[in-house]
This record gives sequence, structure tokens and C-alpha cells, in this order.
Amino acid sequence: MINISLPDGSVRQYESGVTPMDVALSISEGLARNVISAIVNDQQVETTTPITTDATIKLLTWNDEMGKKAFWHSSAHLLAQAILEFYPNAKLTIGPAIDKGFYYDVDFGEDKFTEADFAKVEKAMLENAKKKAEFKLYSVSKAEALETYKDNEYKTELISNLQDGDITFCTHDNFTDLCRGGHIPNTGIVKAAKILNVAGAYWRGDEKNKMLTRVYGITFPKQKDLTEYLELLEEAKKRDHRKLGKELGLFAFSEKVGAGLPLWLPKGAALRRKLENFLLKEQQKMGYEMVISPHIGQKELYVTSGHYAKYGADSFQPIKTPNEGEEFLLKPMNCPHHCEIYKTSQWSYRDLPKRYAEFGTVYRYEQSGELHGLTRVRGFTQDDAHLFCTPDQLLEEFKKVIDLVLYVFTNLGFDNYSAQISLRDPENKEKYIGSDENWEKAEQAIITASAEKGLPTVVEYGEAAFYGPKLDFMVKDALGRQWQLGTIQVDYNLPDRFDLTYTGADNEKHRPVMIHRAPFGSMERFIAILLENTAGNLPLWLTPDLFTILPISEKYVEYGEKVLNLLAEEEINGLIDSRNEKTGKKIRDAEIGKIPFMLIIGEKEAENGTVSVRRHGEGDLGEMTIQAFIDFMKEQIKLK
Repeated sequence: MINISLPDGSVRQYESGVTPMDVALSISEGLARNVISAIVNDQQVETTTPITTDATIKLLTWNDEMGKKAFWHSSAHLLAQAILEFYPNAKLTIGPAIDKGFYYDVDFGEDKFTEADFAKVEKAMLENAKKKAEFKLYSVSKAEALETYKDNEYKTELISNLQDGDITFCTHDNFTDLCRGGHIPNTGIVKAAKILNVAGAYWRGDEKNKMLTRVYGITFPKQKDLTEYLELLEEAKKRDHRKLGKELGLFAFSEKVGAGLPLWLPKGAALRRKLENFLLKEQQKMGYEMVISPHIGQKELYVTSGHYAKYGADSFQPIKTPNEGEEFLLKPMNCPHHCEIYKTSQWSYRDLPKRYAEFGTVYRYEQSGELHGLTRVRGFTQDDAHLFCTPDQLLEEFKKVIDLVLYVFTNLGFDNYSAQISLRDPENKEKYIGSDENWEKAEQAIITASAEKGLPTVVEYGEAAFYGPKLDFMVKDALGRQWQLGTIQVDYNLPDRFDLTYTGADNEKHRPVMIHRAPFGSMERFIAILLENTAGNLPLWLTPDLFTILPISEKYVEYGEKVLNLLAEEEINGLIDSRNEKTGKKIRDAEIGKIPFMLIIGEKEAENGTVSVRRHGEGDLGEMTIQAFIDFMKEQIKLK
């Protein structure tokens, strides 16, 4: 008999060779009907995999993330099978599950796979799925595997890097693929399929290799789930920050300036300025000091910090000067500069903590295929701050930074958030720097601070950086998508590398602890997520233009300008649409531009000193005096 430990802590005994499906059946038939995969001793396996020793097991259904992974990975096999039916000469490479669905990279040779082919491949996938063919995983020798794929250079490259004895194939129906495992019981569970798009992808992500065709797809156990997902995708397209940024006149890109380098237009710059002022005001209350550092630094600065070793080879290359041997780098991080700012003075423990903050622009060379709007760029501005404190101050400072992050989330509509506590691997301490005492103090500070603030957290061992533990914040947007926003990092590495010190109460020199924090992460990425979360309907206090005045004819433009100036005196900013267009078109354009309020003026309004107010997405609010509208707007803006 072997012992099987279940997630609830219970232990059951079974005969050696029991399968995850046997375990599920022993618990309940209802569970067995829904189980599609399992994790045994931290390895994902099929429901038919025999278990021969004591093990810990987690049974997976569609509702589990790893269950979806097995479902989508199995669906990639269905996709590949269908592709070969129409393109028998195509060469298959790899087909993993991803966060939402799966893809398969294919070399179609002289053939082209386009959107016109989607429907027939989807149909073939579902027809094959109806056969309820079992996924059967089995071992093959390296020689047999190489012989099987002798005409596929991609598979043979993969096989060549595998150990003999570790190679497995998976067969369902008439299709076989090189695969490590982790499949659903049979194809019949797949009830709905959709090919989403195709894109180019270099083999193994290397630009020196051949460009393949990446076919993206998604499947579900119910047609209803696919319908809901496609509706979500349509809504996501409407909320795409690249589309909204263009419509709202916030930012642009220029081929001449360079890929991944956004240009902020006047309205976008105004939005950024409002966000910066919002954070500046709160940071000032919390004792932060603003600093400014240059966009470049000597190469030696980044060698000292370790960033050159990390970013140097794959980043912007050194800038040479007329002086031989002198090299500068575009800064990839602000922290080395802030360490040098700390070193400009001698500090006592009584002076700490020091909190340096900067909206600092940094530069990292992302590959062109990885660039995406504002979320992946080559130049971006971090709302960066570095705190230097004593070990005894760490807990209190960490709690204050959490307060600041949550203040940002609350005021900007991100109410659904969680946090990951990333700690060092207790079984492999040698890969981390710093004393056990400092690590234990730092880790406990993060755990305690998170608990005291009531944060919903998960703890991940082995996920800490080599120089310290961290807290990563994840938020869900209006469409349920998860984004990482904000990180708080404890760092023992840079103070050591830069020989940072303070004089303690014992009159001896000590190393400060460094905290890195950026509640927004970067201004670019945060604005992208904010636009998509709000669908471009920004909170009033952030909106660059709060209103547009719409004169119904040219003779009321003068009155409109008077209203514009009166509102500007009250710091209620907007614009006037004096184009010779019909009022209906002006209203439509204002709606598309998501301008919160439209002030329509004609003869009646000019005579009465009023405006007729219309709200974006809601319609008419009626006629108001200018003072009444000012009071109304001030009250609305207060409601953040």
C-alpha cells in the first residue's frame, strides 16, 4: 500500500499503481467526471498515470489554472492535427499552453496560412474532438525519436538536447507529437474552438533563425464560455490603450524618433502631470525628498551596481566620447544614481530614513517583437523612490510604502488587488547575499507589514531577488485581466556595492537597508492600464479637458470664449469648438473624444448668462448658470 496525501491534509492508502482518476473515483463520481489532469509531487501528469510510491496529489478541473493549462496544451495537439490535414508538408515545432489559450509554431514552407483558413481548421478540430480519442503518453528511445522526425529539423534539434530515457511521445487518434505530458483524458472534453490570429515568430525566439508562423487559438469545454470570451475580446479591442491614445490625442509614435519611444502630446502631457502632482503631494506628506539625476552615467557606475552585467550585452550600447576609453550608458535604472546621492553626505542613525524620489526616465532595449504600445517600450519614466533606513526602521517604512501603494490604487479605481510575497529558497541559501539575520528580519518585515495591512497575499519561496525579498502587487481591471502594478523591494546588495554607511548609536559604521518602490511602476505602463480599465473615461480630476463649449453658430463664439475664461479662472479647464459644423456633429465628436461635459450655447444661453449642459454617455443635464456649473464641477471633481 502507498500513502496519498490530499490538499486538505488527509492521507489515504491505495494499492501501488493507483491513478489520479482512481483517487478521484474513490472520493466521488461527481469529482471524477470533472477531473481533467493532476499534479503528483509537483509534476503535472495525466489522469491515467500510475502512482507507485507515497505521493502528494492535487486533482485538477477546468476551474484550476493548471487544469486549463492541460486543456489548452491538449488543444494545441488538436490544432496541429488539423493543420496537417490541410498542409501535410508543414513542419510542426512547439505548441505550448499560454495564459489564455495556446499557440503552435509551424513552418508552412511555400504555403501560406491566413485568416481565410481559420474556419476550416476550427471545423476539423471539433470534428476530431468528437471522436473522444484518448491522449496516450509513452516513452521512446532517442534513436527512435530522431528517426521519426528525421525530416523535421526543428524536432530533431529539440530531441538532440534531450537525454535518452527522458523522451516521450503523445498519441491521440491518428496524430503523434513529441511531448512531455500533461494532457486531458480525451479529446471529447473540447466542445468549442477558435483560431484567434496568426503572427510571425522566429524559431526559438532568435532573430538569426527562420521566421515561422505562430497560430494562436483557444478552446473551451462549453460553447457558452467561448461566446463570453469573444465578447470580452471585443470589449478589450474597444479599450485598447493604443486606440484610445490616438482617439484622445494623448500620445503617438514616430518611425523617425524610433520604435518604443512614445511622444507625449499636450493632452497626454497634461494627464501625466496630473498623475505626477497627485503622487508628489502625497509623497511630500510622507517625508520624501525629490531629486533629479541625469539620463546617462559613466559605464563604471553600472559596473559597480551590477546593471551592466545584467543589461549590458542586450541593451543600448555604450556611448563613446572624444576622450579615449571614456564610455557612458543610457541609464537602465535610477537606483545607482540615488546611491551616489546618498553618498554625498555623512549620515547618522538619527538622520535616517532618507527617502529620495524621482520621476526618472530609463532606457532598456526591448526586442522589436516585444514592443507593445505603452506597456512595452524602450524609454519609460518610473515614479521611482529609494529609501535608506536602519534594519530596525525597515518594518515601519515598509508599512508606509504599502499605505502609499494602496492610496494610489484606491484613488485610481483599482479595488481588486492582491500581493505576492517573494522569499528566498530556504534549501538554497547560498545563492543569496546578506546575513541570515538580515534576511530573516527583512522577510518577517514584509510578512508582518502585509498582515497588519490586511493584504490578500500568497507566499512564494525561491522568488526573491538574490539581494532581498519583495512584495509584488497584482490588480485586476474591469475585464478581469491581471496586471502587475507596483513592487516594493528590500535590497542589501546595492548598499554593499556602493559602500553606503551611517554612524550608529555605538559610533560605529553600519550598512543601511535600501527599499526600492514604484507605485505606478512606470508612467507609460500605468497610463496604458488606466486607459484600458476606464475605457478612456478617466476620473474627472485626471481628465485633461473637462468640457467643450459648443456654440450653435459663429455669433455665439464670443460668449463661449467668455465662459471659457470664467471657468479657467476657477481652474476648470476645457476648450471651445468654434468649427463651422452642425451641433450634432460637434456632440458626436465630443462623445468620441470622451470629453466629460458639453456646454451648448445659443441665443437663449447668451441672453441668460447660462449654459446647457450635456454629460458624456448620459445626455442632457439641463440649463445652468455659469456659477452653478462651477459649483457642480468642483463637487464632481472632489468625488475622485
